[in-house]
Amino acid sequence: MSGQTHHFTRVGGLLTHACVRGAGPPLVLVPGLGCASWMYGRVSRQLACARTVYTYDPPGQGFSQGRPGFPRTIEALTDHLAAWLEATGLHPVPLLGHSLGGEVVFDLAARYPHLVSALIACAPTGIPDNPHILAQLLRLALDAPRERPQLLLPALAAYLRCGPARMARLAQDQSHHATGPLLPHVRVPTLLLDGTRDPVIQDWTLEVICHAIPHATVREIPGGTHALTDSFPRTVARYTLDFLQEVAEGTS
Repeated sequence: MSGQTHHFTRVGGLLTHACVRGAGPPLVLVPGLGCASWMYGRVSRQLACARTVYTYDPPGQGFSQGRPGFPRTIEALTDHLAAWLEATGLHPVPLLGHSLGGEVVFDLAARYPHLVSALIACAPTGIPDNPHILAQLLRLALDAPRERPQLLLPALAAYLRCGPARMARLAQDQSHHATGPLLPHVRVPTLLLDGTRDPVIQDWTLEVICHAIPHATVREIPGGTHALTDSFPRTVARYTLDFLQEVAEGTS
């Protein structure tokens, strides 16, 4: 396994960062709301045994440059990710989206299908709709004591870097983002990962996704919290790599 490197690509005038690990076919990891690449080290190291893992930082998150008032919407996040994939030449590529990143990768697969070869949505939020911000905060508060204590400081640093205003705008936009109608347009192989101890994701959410994407595969992770990529990195990596191997065998 090769060491970690940092790649910067200028997209829309903003230097956009990705942490790169491993060797093999590429896999892009898309973080959740306010999260940063440094929060995904545990899962990226596991995935890097078989893949070159690009942990992408959206604008204003992690080590990527931001701009006041941007991005304001989920669609803007998706458009920037699409432009980054075009600029780096990483397409078509499998995408692993965590939390809000799951919503972004679904959006991308529906609106930019030529950029995506497979999807892994890990504890995806905002689908088909999301509760009021206060309800989201309550659910996250319920989840926090279930996560590894060692995740607290990296998460706090990531949230401070993103800023409460940007996070609030994007969380609010989830109630307006029309992901539901986009889901039936997701044609690529899809894997859904769900933790049984995740208070953020409701059971009916996965049921709606599966109804809209009937070819989706679902894997439950017993005891899994919302930060599945940190609490169960080996399990997430195993399910992801097995799924991508099956996809590759099915297309060969």
